[in-house]
Amino acid sequence: MKIPDVLKYTKDHEWIKIVNNEAIIGITEFAQKELGDIVFIEIETEGEDLAKGDTFGTIEAVKTVSDLFMPISGKVLTINPKLSETPEIVNKDPYGDGWMIKISIKDLAEVNDLLTPEAYAKQINA
Repeated sequence: MKIPDVLKYTKDHEWIKIVNNEAIIGITEFAQKELGDIVFIEIETEGEDLAKGDTFGTIEAVKTVSDLFMPISGKVLTINPKLSETPEIVNKDPYGDGWMIKISIKDLAEVNDLLTPEAYAKQINA
């Protein structure tokens, strides 16, 4: 299972990539495998300021519906436009084309509370 070492992770299985004062957020390969075939993603938080831990959307699979949580505080700048037409892209490429949102970071220090790739691997016993 891929756990890219350039990312940080949450206990809720989101990943985050920091790029200057912005971040890209998605779900991990582990999460998409646990969910199964993803059929719908609803994210209606574009333009909103959200706190760490807030729900930024939901993801629906054949088996279940799950909330998507903010790894850190920030303003949602962009939602991946591919998700509405092809939500299954998250199953195929969770760390690439299957990203969920881009945010502007409110407090960069919050990144220190996230899991390293090694800590995340331990959590999922990879």
